[in-house]
Amino acid sequence: MTHTASSPADPRKRLQKIAAALKEAMPSPRMELDHRSPWELLVATILSAQCTDQRVNQVTPILFRRYPTVADLGKARLADVETIIRSTGFFKSKAKNIVSCCQALVERFQGRVPATMAELLALPGVGRKTANVVLGNAFRRPAIVVDTHVKRVANRLGLTKSDDPERIEEDLQQLLPAAAWTDVSQRLLLHGRYRCTARAPQCHGCPVHSLCPWKGKGA
Repeated sequence: MTHTASSPADPRKRLQKIAAALKEAMPSPRMELDHRSPWELLVATILSAQCTDQRVNQVTPILFRRYPTVADLGKARLADVETIIRSTGFFKSKAKNIVSCCQALVERFQGRVPATMAELLALPGVGRKTANVVLGNAFRRPAIVVDTHVKRVANRLGLTKSDDPERIEEDLQQLLPAAAWTDVSQRLLLHGRYRCTARAPQCHGCPVHSLCPWKGKGA
């Protein structure tokens, strides 16, 4: 029996094919938040909530020149941080979280970013998405980032039926070997950001078109 996009094959095998096609299209998926260290990536990821990576990359050089270390940023005046990061949106809560997070890093981890999910989640302003970004990109630990793009693409490709990011993460974990988590989820993210967009997705020429069961896809 042959399987078509409208009659998906075993999801693990289909995801293997999807992953291979996306790898061919994106051999080296790049983390688009500029950073030089785990703590810079942590701060940048907190800033990226409801904001584009491009905007964050305009703000972080100014922030890190003003506060070059974790300890410096932990001692910063909230009003000063708010001024620098204002253009990223939700700047008051982000400034509070960033300063509090840096204080916690100094107090609990001697200024270093921890490399476990549990420890990262205990930091102010850090949820699973942020923790997975840091684990996967700063420490090369197996991690599946589920943002709005991954959520959309995973549902369109029939890899999950959930809208809950944590459940989507679990669904993808079950379909992939741990060693593939980071790169595959990064490719899904970039695929959603640039091709499988929320509005007017570029279905023509899509590298996974034949593997996609989404009823709304174009020719």
